[in-house]
Amino acid sequence: MGDLTVVGALLVLTALAYQLGLSRSRAVAGTGRERLHSRPAYHGLLAVLHAVLPAAGIYVLWTVAGSSIIESMVLGNIPAEALPYDDLQQRALLRRIANLASGFGLTGEVQAFEQAAAAQMQRLTVMGQALTLALMSASAALALFWTWRHTNASLRARDKVERAIEIGMLACSVVAILTTLGIVLSMLSESLRFFSFINPADFFFGTTWNPRFATTGDTGQGGFGLLPLLAGTLLIMAVAMVVAVPLGLMTAIYMAEYASDRVRNVVKPVIEVLAGIPTIVYGVFALMVVGPFFSAAGAMVGLNIRATSALTAGAVIGMTIIPFISSLSDDIITQVPRAMRDGSLALGGTKAETIVKVVLPAALPGIVGAVLLGVSKAIGETMIVVLAAGNAPRLTANPFESVSTITVSIVNQLTGDGDFASPQSLVGFALGLTLFLPTLVLSVIALVIVRRYREQYE
Repeated sequence: MGDLTVVGALLVLTALAYQLGLSRSRAVAGTGRERLHSRPAYHGLLAVLHAVLPAAGIYVLWTVAGSSIIESMVLGNIPAEALPYDDLQQRALLRRIANLASGFGLTGEVQAFEQAAAAQMQRLTVMGQALTLALMSASAALALFWTWRHTNASLRARDKVERAIEIGMLACSVVAILTTLGIVLSMLSESLRFFSFINPADFFFGTTWNPRFATTGDTGQGGFGLLPLLAGTLLIMAVAMVVAVPLGLMTAIYMAEYASDRVRNVVKPVIEVLAGIPTIVYGVFALMVVGPFFSAAGAMVGLNIRATSALTAGAVIGMTIIPFISSLSDDIITQVPRAMRDGSLALGGTKAETIVKVVLPAALPGIVGAVLLGVSKAIGETMIVVLAAGNAPRLTANPFESVSTITVSIVNQLTGDGDFASPQSLVGFALGLTLFLPTLVLSVIALVIVRRYREQYE
């Protein structure tokens, strides 16, 4: 019983339940359909909820708990002298038995108890799937029978369906909140472990980033100063926003205020295509084209610009942000009421004055949100920085030199064969938690700007 088979069966059940609820409600209404409290479509949706949700819940329960139950039963029948005491060895034995039960090839000689355990696992799996299928079919049949018997003109199907939708949206919100909370708590716990090795003052105010990779048992630490990474992150972000904000905002103003519908319908999709290009492609483009171009241009005017530098990475990241700022700002500017523009023009204002003094102030909160989205993307970008910034953690404000960022260092510290109990690996979690600080500061600044300059219109 594969997942695709179950999904197909649930889709068929959905169609059957909907048609049953629909036809039953119409039959109850007869010729006086206005007697129904809810439209027939709501009765169909209610039948779908009654039939599909319990069946899907049974399958999810089997998927989550079934394998654990089978494995515990299999382990209980393995002879004590053949059962490892270590949990890792038990898991390895269970994987070997599962491979044997599924027909995969095994290395080494197959023991008699392994063959028996594999046969038992295969038998229990078939029984569990059959029981799950029987329970799903029984619950669906009972739900369809209940729908047929209890559908009447006074049934408040619409209220129940809307209540179910409300609960579903609330559940999605709770999942999003819990996911965010779980991410923060996991990073916080690992960061606290890191700060048990490294003084927080040395981390937040240190000027040297040189964490030596440690294998198990290595007591070396190295330098864990955050300031070089933070400076590189902010420097690349600043360059990116210098490129993206003017170009993105001017593009949005042109498309919203000056471009004809024909030009807008062509230019806007072309610009938005830039957002769909993988960042690794931008990174290769920066490494092979943009970096050498900046280096050659700098040599022509007597500037020493490295091909892999903050300028290269920031400029290319700014190119990736332009579609976000231009598209969102364009949508927000077009939402400004036409009456405000007409009023400004009627009072003698020019087109440019109307845009600067009326349209942009009205659209400012949305534009600030678009810029913040661009800032978040610039801070979190990794692949372009890996290829174009040089990965040289140094405390500098010169955009012509190579730098490194927090995100690149997280990747460097959490990949490879390092010991995850060492500060060299745990620092990745501390760096991730630190990224929340500039995001919070930017959010506060944006809130102040919005409250200070936003104008309220009736």
